[in-house]
Order: sequence, then structure tokens, then C-alpha cells
Amino acid sequence: MSQAAFQAATDVSRETLQKFVIWERLLNDWSAHTNLVARSTLPDFWERHALDSWQVFEAGPDGAARWADIGSGAGFPGLAIALGLADRGVADAQVYLVESIGKKAAFLREVVKETGAPATILCQRAETLDPALAVDVVTARAVAALPKLLTLCDPLLKTDATGLFLKGARHGEELTEARKYWTFDATVIPSRTGDGAILKLKNVAHV
Repeated sequence: MSQAAFQAATDVSRETLQKFVIWERLLNDWSAHTNLVARSTLPDFWERHALDSWQVFEAGPDGAARWADIGSGAGFPGLAIALGLADRGVADAQVYLVESIGKKAAFLREVVKETGAPATILCQRAETLDPALAVDVVTARAVAALPKLLTLCDPLLKTDATGLFLKGARHGEELTEARKYWTFDATVIPSRTGDGAILKLKNVAHV
């Protein structure tokens, strides 16, 4: 997928597209010395990472302004969501990028500095987050299997937040396993970039 194809698929402004270009450049530069994503995926930035993350933003509830992205890594999907919120002019937008690894957190700070994305980096583990950090949506990609992921996100989900979790082809099995320990309302949104899905969860509670 090209830059132009990504812009056509998302309808972002030219200004926002350039912020994604900056992100891609920094990702390539930093990947020479820091393990941010699998290097084999770098040439496929626009679909494998950018569009894959953007679809999470599109799946969010109308008007959702405060998001928390658990295990942000190189910013997928959290940074794309922040750029999306800015592009669409969402008032009081804020995305908390939660990343415990210092080098990755440093990378996120650099991207936020250069793009002006409405994001705050929290260099800590998800389970140490302040329960008072009220958000509308909690997201994660490639962090943990769903039962464990819900444990990590539970303090944030308790405030009636929506969970939006990118999962692979075995998302059905993860849902089945998670229901042994949790109750929730689930909507499965087929992925635009592969055979996975976005799991949209509401009313999450421990059994």
C-alpha cells in the first residue's frame, strides 16, 4: 500500500498524511538501533501498521476523546488514533500511550514532539496505572491473550470504557477462553488488513 492509497482509504488531510510520513521516517531511523517492530514489516508500514491502527480509531464510539493504548511499542495503534483525533478535530483529545520499555517510550516521545500528536507517554506497566485515569476507550495490539489483557485493562474498563483490541485469526478462541473468567458484550469487527479482527468489548466484569 502506498501513501496515496492510505490517504484514499482514510480520507486524512495532507497535513495529517505528512505526520504519518514523519512517523514512518523516525520508525525506519530508530529501527537501525532499537527493536521497535519486526524489521521485515517496515516496508509495509502503510497497510501493516498505519491502516491496521487507523481502523481501531474508526471503530471507536462517537465523540470518544480520551483513549489509553496499552503496550504501545512503536505507537500502534495509539499514535494513529491520536493523529486521527487531531485530523477530525475532536475537542479535548488525549491518548495515553502506556509503554514500560524506556527505549520505546523515548521513541514515542520523539514522534509526538515532531508531529504534535495529542498524546501523553506513560512509561510504566499497565497494572501500575492510576485507577483514576478515566478514559473512554482502551486499546491494545499484540500485548497478551485476551484473558490476561482484560486483567491488565480492568481498572480502566471499570469506568464504563470500551475495549478495542486488535487480534489475529484465532480471536474466536480467545473470546471463548476469556468468557471463562469474564463477562462482556462483544462485537467482532473483521480486520481491513488481514484475517484478524477488532474485538469491541463493553460492560466488562470479572466472573
